[in-house]
This record gives sequence, C-alpha cells and structure tokens, in this order.
Amino acid sequence: MKRTSNILIVAALATGAFLAACNRGEHNRKPGRIYMPDMYESRAYEFYSARLAGLKPVDGTVKRGELLPYHLKEADTAQANLVKNPLTITPDDLKEGERLFNIYCGVCHGTALDGNGPLYKGGEGPYSAAPANLVAGAKAGYSEGRLFHVMTYGYNMMGSYASQLDRAQRWKIAAYIKSKQPGAAQPAAAAAPAKDSAAAK
Repeated sequence: MKRTSNILIVAALATGAFLAACNRGEHNRKPGRIYMPDMYESRAYEFYSARLAGLKPVDGTVKRGELLPYHLKEADTAQANLVKNPLTITPDDLKEGERLFNIYCGVCHGTALDGNGPLYKGGEGPYSAAPANLVAGAKAGYSEGRLFHVMTYGYNMMGSYASQLDRAQRWKIAAYIKSKQPGAAQPAAAAAPAKDSAAAK
C-alpha cells in the first residue's frame, strides 16, 4: 500500500512539474539574456535608396574594369586622328567588333561597309542620302581614333552611339572597320605551342 502511495505521489509531482513548465512557456515569451544582441536582432538595411541611386560618380574617378574617360570634345577631330586604340585587339575582339557593327552600324553602312545598307539600298530604301562608304573614299583613311570619335559624338546625319555602346565596344568596332579597309594589317593569332622534337619523331 505504501509503495502505491509513493508511486502516486511521484506521478503527481511529475505531472505538476510538467504542467508548470508548459504554463510558464506559454506566458513567458522573453528568451532571457541574448549573446551579442546586435547579431541576434540585426539592423534593418535599405537596399535601394533613391538619393544614393541618383548620385553621379565623383569627378575624376573611373569604375573598376572601365577604360579611362575620353576627354576630347566634339570639335577636336584633328586630335582624334592621333588617338591610339587602348585595347590590345585579338581575333576574338575583331569578331565581337563585327557582331556589334552588324547590329548597330550595318543597317546604314551595310555589312560590306560600302554604305549600301538596308536603309539606303542603292537609293531605293527609306533614306535618300547615302551613308558613308567605310572601305573606299575619304572615310577609308580614318584612323581608329577618328572612327571612335565619330561613334562617340556622331557625324552629320549619324547620331552618337555613346549611350548604346561602351568605350571598349566602340574601340572594337573601330578596330574591325580598320581591319576591313585597304592595306590594313590583321592581328596575329595566338601562336601554337611548339611541338617537342622528340615527340614529333
């Protein structure tokens, strides 16, 4: 009998402790002390700020991976003739230049660079004025710097392409045009590794 009463007492105590614990957890929502509260409750971070998004870059700074700014003004055409291409042009760059030329320039100048693109069509297209022939005549003597200058500021009826093409893209197009002009030297392809003479035998 005594043993049964002891079991009932222990069961009652265990049930009481269990109910007290449950009751405490239901009403006490505070976790107690927090280790490093600044990490537990992180500060709100605004990912977009209209004020910061509207700010212009600091004068004289250059974005990482971007070419140096082009400082010549629209009227500086004589100086533009002397500007050298800052890129080391590879065959892949010429292919990219051709691709960009066909997208942005070929509609007027034609994919053959002869000034007979779809908008002119030998005088039958919607444009009555013939675009410049880039492989013959006066424009064939333009340097890469002058071609870049024209794409940057526009020339006669042609508008500027500085908003559509970044500086590197304009230089690649200029290199591609120059490579198609008479007497242009083609960039050398990457040299293939020399074969071992012993392996060749």
